[in-house]
Amino acid sequence: MKIVLADDSSLLRDRIKSLLNSINNVSVVGEAENGVEALQLIREKKPDLAILDIRMPEMNGIEVLKKIREMGLGTKVCILTNYPYKQYREKCISAGAEYFFDKNQSIDELKEVVSILAKEQQGG
Repeated sequence: MKIVLADDSSLLRDRIKSLLNSINNVSVVGEAENGVEALQLIREKKPDLAILDIRMPEMNGIEVLKKIREMGLGTKVCILTNYPYKQYREKCISAGAEYFFDKNQSIDELKEVVSILAKEQQGG
């Protein structure tokens, strides 16, 4: 399972990357610190999953999500945010995000979801 990770915090990207790399059949194929880089990586790498922060420079995660859907890519999208407000969740889900997690409380849930997706992709 190929993942692109986009967050403007390099510390958080490193933390999530090490968490994801501990899962069998998962590889972080690209990292971005802003939305423009994220979209470029997603176009190039065609990942199975994109993990996007909502608030990033140049283009926010919701805009990136909308572009992914406009391009018709089959990439699943997980929004990871410090702003887990109901209105953000609703906006992201209606724009096509499959998952929405609070950075402060849901990192373990993120690992669990990615583990399940990786197993499904392996056929088991």
